[in-house]
Amino acid sequence: MTTILLIVIYIAFIGLGVPDSLIGSAWPAIHLELSIPVEMVSILTFLISGCTVLSSMFSTRILNKLGTAKVTAFSTAMTALSLVGFSLAPSFWFMIPLAIVLGLGAGAIDSGLNNYVALHCKASHMNFLHCFYGVGVSLSPYIMSQAFENVGWRGGYRYAFYVQSAIAILLIISLPMWKKSSSEEQAEEEKGVTLTLLQMAKNRDVQKVWVIMLMTNAIEYACGVWGSTYLVEEKGFSIEKGALALTIYYVGMSLGRFLSGLLANKIKTWKRIFIGSVILAPAIVIMLLPLPNVFAVLGLFLIGLGNGSIYPNMIHLTPHNFGKEVSQSIMGSQIAFAYIGVMLAPPMVSLISGVFGIKVYPILLALLYVVMVITLKCFVNCLKKQGRYKKDI
Repeated sequence: MTTILLIVIYIAFIGLGVPDSLIGSAWPAIHLELSIPVEMVSILTFLISGCTVLSSMFSTRILNKLGTAKVTAFSTAMTALSLVGFSLAPSFWFMIPLAIVLGLGAGAIDSGLNNYVALHCKASHMNFLHCFYGVGVSLSPYIMSQAFENVGWRGGYRYAFYVQSAIAILLIISLPMWKKSSSEEQAEEEKGVTLTLLQMAKNRDVQKVWVIMLMTNAIEYACGVWGSTYLVEEKGFSIEKGALALTIYYVGMSLGRFLSGLLANKIKTWKRIFIGSVILAPAIVIMLLPLPNVFAVLGLFLIGLGNGSIYPNMIHLTPHNFGKEVSQSIMGSQIAFAYIGVMLAPPMVSLISGVFGIKVYPILLALLYVVMVITLKCFVNCLKKQGRYKKDI
């Protein structure tokens, strides 16, 4: 793979991240302007994530037919159109079809690029790739916080549309580079064997990975969607400071992935996953304790720092854990379950906080963390018993 193409793939992951944090940072203003309950955000996040699940689940056949490059370019353009639609939305109901388009575009990008990099690049590149995703999700709350001061949340969505459109144009221009850098052997490797969902569901190791992916992304998105609202409603932050604090959370996530990539040659992949899970523990304890408001921001930052490296490193291990020939199928299913976590976490927070109040938010984060750590430990033990634990990767 050429350096230029790798840079293009990194930039494509910025585009994947740009839409993901917009709704969380903009929602405190959106629900006030449109006079709708704050809990309605869960409908949009559910639709976006649900369509991402569908797109990821069926991505193997689409990617085998059209190729990673074309699917990524087209899907990025889809997400750009969705963003400009959000900026023009006259009502909440107008946002529903836009959420569907946004979700369908995101799933294909995520599955295709993750498998491409897992097959052809080192672990450091996978972490840097997801670091650039962190750049995208960090950029959006910052854009939105600046937009609040001048043009409002609609202007923030327009600015994000400009960024996304530029990335889509870059991907279209780069299409010939993908053909030059891919040998026939790589193309066959990328296609691999297509497994059905039932075949994968019968594999207990795959089941455990699905749970891990679901939980780590549930934590990520519970923070991304509800972190700002929690700070505004429970801690008394202004809307602008809540959006800025969310940027700090995503900076922590980006930093965790950057450091994981930087240390990839010195600290092996599984150990980096364990380190990330250990950092999460004190982060969630900080969120649980009645400390001054600044500690809530610190807690979110540390959650991003620790949790940020788990997802890309698990993704990188997919061909090593299950074999290259089936990695695209399992990759698609992993990402689908990751987005099931994304889909279920916000409405779960909405439902439970609607009954007990937003103060229970940190307790929900703690429960997700406990399930993830227990399942991760079980998966590692199974791999060790089968002699498939790759501690030297």
